[in-house]
Amino acid sequence: MLPRPVADALAGYRSLRDVHGVCWGEPPLTYVVQAWATVYLDRRHNYWAAARGQLAERHPGLPPERLEDHLSEVDVEQVVRDALRGDVPDNLPALRLTPEGRTLEARSRVVLGDEPFRTALLLDSSRAEPVEVVVDGTAHTVPPRGAKVVEVARAVTVEGRPVDLSPLVRRAEAASVRVRAGFACRWSVTSANGQGWYPEGAPPKVDAHGAAYFHGDDLVVAVPAEAITVRVARGMEYTSAEVVVTPRPGAETLVELAPERLYDAAARGWYGGDLHVHLNWMGEEPAAPALAAAAQHGEDLHVLNLVAGNVAAERVYDVEALAHWAGKELPWSDERHLARLGVEYRNDLVGHLSAFGLRDLPRHYHTGFQGTADWPPNAAACEELRALGGVTGYGHPFHTAFADDDPPDVVLDRGRDCSAREIVADAALGLIDTLDVLNHSSISGTAAVYRRLIGAGNKLTVTAGTDAVLSFCRRGTASSPPGWERVYANVAGPLTAESYAEAILLGRTFATTGPWLELTVNGHGPGDTLELAPGQRVEIVVSSIGPEVESLEIRTAEGVLAQGPPGRLAATMVTGEPTYVVAVASGGPHPRSFHRSGAYAHTSPVYVDVAGEHVAREADVRWCLAWLDRLEALLREFGTFDHPDQLDDHMNLYDRAREVYRSRLD
Repeated sequence: MLPRPVADALAGYRSLRDVHGVCWGEPPLTYVVQAWATVYLDRRHNYWAAARGQLAERHPGLPPERLEDHLSEVDVEQVVRDALRGDVPDNLPALRLTPEGRTLEARSRVVLGDEPFRTALLLDSSRAEPVEVVVDGTAHTVPPRGAKVVEVARAVTVEGRPVDLSPLVRRAEAASVRVRAGFACRWSVTSANGQGWYPEGAPPKVDAHGAAYFHGDDLVVAVPAEAITVRVARGMEYTSAEVVVTPRPGAETLVELAPERLYDAAARGWYGGDLHVHLNWMGEEPAAPALAAAAQHGEDLHVLNLVAGNVAAERVYDVEALAHWAGKELPWSDERHLARLGVEYRNDLVGHLSAFGLRDLPRHYHTGFQGTADWPPNAAACEELRALGGVTGYGHPFHTAFADDDPPDVVLDRGRDCSAREIVADAALGLIDTLDVLNHSSISGTAAVYRRLIGAGNKLTVTAGTDAVLSFCRRGTASSPPGWERVYANVAGPLTAESYAEAILLGRTFATTGPWLELTVNGHGPGDTLELAPGQRVEIVVSSIGPEVESLEIRTAEGVLAQGPPGRLAATMVTGEPTYVVAVASGGPHPRSFHRSGAYAHTSPVYVDVAGEHVAREADVRWCLAWLDRLEALLREFGTFDHPDQLDDHMNLYDRAREVYRSRLD
């Protein structure tokens, strides 16, 4: 039984979904609009390019960089049509309305017996005049060369003539399969057309690869009596296995299948966590805590941080659950699986940060929404969340891919895009603990900023947060299983919230999309500091496990020290200036990686202090100072403030950070 406030909140989310659809009535900020669209789009379809193309036609004299400020104005149904470029997803058949007539294009869905059928339908017109289409008795007007998305269950007529809907559905005899591994896993049960099948009550989840999935063990799934593929996996520490069966009509077929372990991190004292997961944050199916429990155990995810947060207005999702369980382990936790509730604190201008290990509720969860002031700076939230026992870190930090030597204004060129812009100040002042180098945004861009920050003398731990949303069923990485990226922390003793937080704060981590990555420097691992004299030799060894790794790198503050194939890489360094050492593993797209850019892993640094000096590379310090100058200009141009003192608080924060960086130049 759920606590009454949690159950009531969940019922409220269902009502919001029923009344408003996928976006639950949230104000139409850019990412709210995009969330609705990407339910029908996958990574082959570029939503942003289609949106910018539409805006370029609407604002022909506007410079390309300013189109970003108008993304909330798009006709999102037309953007979906344009982004699909003629593709027909399985959940969005298309009725093409041409000057010559109409054509229904669909990937037929299999329906068992006489079960009811309903689907979204894209009305796509290339006609120069409006067209009236009646769907299940309701009239819709499609604008000239426009598009609309509607729900259909029974009948469609165009200009009084019925449309044959038979291509939408293929009826099949029912059978069932029972899937069993002996422990909780992630299952994918699909028919020949790629259609997913689910146990009763399970949400119809689809991951970033387009694969249907659910979690559990010894589950019965109703399927058509035809060839069925059953696939089983269990997070990144396991391989996958699959089998094809053809169940008999009306009969139950047992499928016993289990994945093999690839590596066992906990046996080495390392525990993997996902520090940024939402239970509810818009979506097709409001999620109860039981869904998070099934996902955590099915992925063998050691640590799960479910974060309460707002979307675009005052409502903070899952704050009732946070109030009930703050400072406590969630009920399904055991000696190998720890689940806690935390917070995502959000300001779209200077960045979103999350907290793990909170003992109590904070007073504030966001600033800058619906015209409210961008005040106080995020630094105030960092201080409050830390006082409540939280480990703080910036999530989905940077969306633009750029290289280590690019200038800082490459991600400081426009308004509210949720980038972690304040981190350069917060890191200098010791107010932030981590950076999610692995995230759903640009890994290369975030890693470039991270290495600049530690090269400038800041101590930050590498972490990972997927931003998975359990209430979404079809939205790329957001609907992928929690833990598709993880931060592994080397924990001293049993796994607890306190021991895991301590390991993170000590920097004993690496983050990964799947590969195991190990780094030693003179026998020391990430988080350690070596106190050496000039001219001493340093032995560095990196090792990896995972079929997706194509290359290993050893990097210092000066750049790439050594590069080589997967498995093992060793190098020698003679100490000169103070530096750091990190390891990076990378590879192209791979079934084990859900990130669009492919496989990746990055360690926290081993610091190499020389003659009592800590690394503070001049080029990195000046890069951070340039960042602060550009950030100040950005706040003055795009910030919302009720009175000048609020802006002054940001400027004072940046001035304090500048003092720290300038002192390092000495």
